[in-house]
Amino acid sequence: MKYAELTNYIGGQATAATGNRWLDVVSPTEGSLLSRVPMSSKEDLNAAVEAALKAFGGWSKMPIKERVQVFFRYKTLLERDIESLTYLVHEENGKTLDEARAEIEKSIELTEFACAMPQLVQGELLEVSKGVECRTERFALGVVASIVPFNFPAMVPNWTIPNALVLGNTMIIKPSEQVPLSTMRLAALLKEAGLPDGVFNIVHGDRDIVEAICDHEGIEAVSFVGSTKVAKIVYKRATSNLKRCLALGGAKNHLIVLPDAHPAMTASNVAASMSGCAGQRCMAASAMVAVGPVDHIISLLCDEARKIQVGKNLGAVISPEAKVRIEGYITEAEKAGAKILVDGRNAIVEGKEGGFYVGPTVIDYVTPDMSVAKEEIFGPVISIMRTHSIDEALAIENANPYGNAASVFTQNGGFARYVMDNASAGMVGVNIGVPVPREPFSFGGWNESRFGVGDITGKSSIEFWTKLKKTTTKWNPESRTNWMS
Repeated sequence: MKYAELTNYIGGQATAATGNRWLDVVSPTEGSLLSRVPMSSKEDLNAAVEAALKAFGGWSKMPIKERVQVFFRYKTLLERDIESLTYLVHEENGKTLDEARAEIEKSIELTEFACAMPQLVQGELLEVSKGVECRTERFALGVVASIVPFNFPAMVPNWTIPNALVLGNTMIIKPSEQVPLSTMRLAALLKEAGLPDGVFNIVHGDRDIVEAICDHEGIEAVSFVGSTKVAKIVYKRATSNLKRCLALGGAKNHLIVLPDAHPAMTASNVAASMSGCAGQRCMAASAMVAVGPVDHIISLLCDEARKIQVGKNLGAVISPEAKVRIEGYITEAEKAGAKILVDGRNAIVEGKEGGFYVGPTVIDYVTPDMSVAKEEIFGPVISIMRTHSIDEALAIENANPYGNAASVFTQNGGFARYVMDNASAGMVGVNIGVPVPREPFSFGGWNESRFGVGDITGKSSIEFWTKLKKTTTKWNPESRTNWMS
């Protein structure tokens, strides 16, 4: 075991969990044991909430200009430790080193945005009548919780940590039990940056702790990122306990490719979108809708896919169970009549035979009723469906229950605008395979890709993490009185 057994992080201290269950943390790259993570009890969560409540008074009353100084220092520490953080993400998640470094770079960008909060939450002041002023101010909610997934061990925690804390909340985070090491490192950096004890806490666990977070009366808001099935459960349970909740679910992102699309750019973009992070991201393209004669682009796509090699520019999938599930989708599609153009099954990396790898896979002649066309695969697999018109393509895209992302590849501005207007997705790309907005624009989908109001990052997140107070004042008793005063 490379790293010591993990503890919770409560009140600024490593705190042993009281639960008696443990899970192994295994590196997907080679199957080696990295650490063991405890499955915490409700008592552990109670201790974390108590620590966060204790810290809330002082932290929330601190001027935002002072709170943000912690995150200026935190950003510097992320930059200082980018190489070690990159390697840790690579080890526990299986990403390539380049992908892991990009995740830390995005975490730095997210922190930069949080450092700009003093300019975004100034409130408003207006003299609404002679001698009468109305003012708006934003206040922190209290103790909030963030439940994060395995696929971005550093970036997704930083979707919520900087914004929620800069805005004056205190937080409990539950990392994925599959990738808990990176979040523990983030806690160490926050402490080094000067974050007061108790403002940020980590409680490890599985379903039991997720349910306890949704039920705990001391927690005011819950954010969640994961599968749609679990997002629905978390949203219903948290809101039934009168909490705010923003739960991001899965996706089935469609890339609509028109005959006039730039061949080389389209092929490279589709291949990168399909295979980046081994397809384990909610913005991955897993369905390509080919409109009309685009065989020349599909041929180039296959060429690009064959350049992607497991263990080199394609990382591992998270677990052996994930590998079996992904390959099962490919086999099922083949039996149903689809044609496998590039086959990534049974991939093995020399010297890392214990790792969990699936190679890039391109499947043609998929029909919309196949599981590979409808369900989130979360692997480096692209399914190609053939249509005759852009309206047929949009009908396929809009029929799927998700709504995270959609893209169109074309050189025709009118067609691009048509897709932008009519695709039922919260994030749309034109000649971009992964249309993730950059800060300050927010991340968030539609339909069954998001439950709750607002987005989890960017300016939209301010509304979720704060409550608005309106104050009306009058100091001049001699002012003319009207209905407003």
